[in-house]
Amino acid sequence: MSSTLPVFSVDELPAESRTRLTGPEGKHAATVRRMRSGERLVLSDGRGGLAECSVVEALRDALELEVRQRREVPPSEPRVDLVQALVKGDRGELAVELATEAGVDSVIPWRAERCVAKWDDGPRGAKALARWRNAALQAAKQARRAWTPTVEEPVGTAAVAELLPGYTTALVLHESGECSLPEITLPRSGRLALVVGPEGGLTEAELNALCAAGARPVRLGPEVLRASTAGAVALGALGALTGRWA
Repeated sequence: MSSTLPVFSVDELPAESRTRLTGPEGKHAATVRRMRSGERLVLSDGRGGLAECSVVEALRDALELEVRQRREVPPSEPRVDLVQALVKGDRGELAVELATEAGVDSVIPWRAERCVAKWDDGPRGAKALARWRNAALQAAKQARRAWTPTVEEPVGTAAVAELLPGYTTALVLHESGECSLPEITLPRSGRLALVVGPEGGLTEAELNALCAAGARPVRLGPEVLRASTAGAVALGALGALTGRWA
């Protein structure tokens, strides 16, 4: 199955040899991508399932498809969840997009104390969360990923501290770290949490709470990265250091 074919998202992979791609994805394929008979594409359920298909007929806003091949892609090991502090404006969506391209498995939006962005529990917060989720979906398709990262509901520091003991390893990117990422022993399986703070940095109380919950402060490198890019850079390093990219 070619990894360079365009990918379209579906709720479920087709069970039969013939199927129709409809809805927004079908309209995009037919009217924007202008796919025609004989061309090939991949359907992804975002949970590891892929189906390579050939276009049988292009309709006005849908495609008739023939399923040529199916396969299941296992999840990466170790699983990496990114606890990402809220970032103002479209840089938050950029953080999710880059992390998705770098292989993140889940993103947990974090309402850190010094976040400039404030997601309320009303419509504005729901719209911001929807934008993050859409960024993950679109980036997963662009990167030809079989697994689309989940973007969870936003949480505060206390909730993050409650989550961290459940991980095999928890790392918080911070200048106080005595070791850099390549210097520590990383798990080859299980679950790894990666915590990225806001542009204004972590408060002492937040850092203490995370460390008390089992997180280890680590330095990513000699440079100071923005909150929107640090997660993706760390994920790239983890991909090479843990064998996730093997």
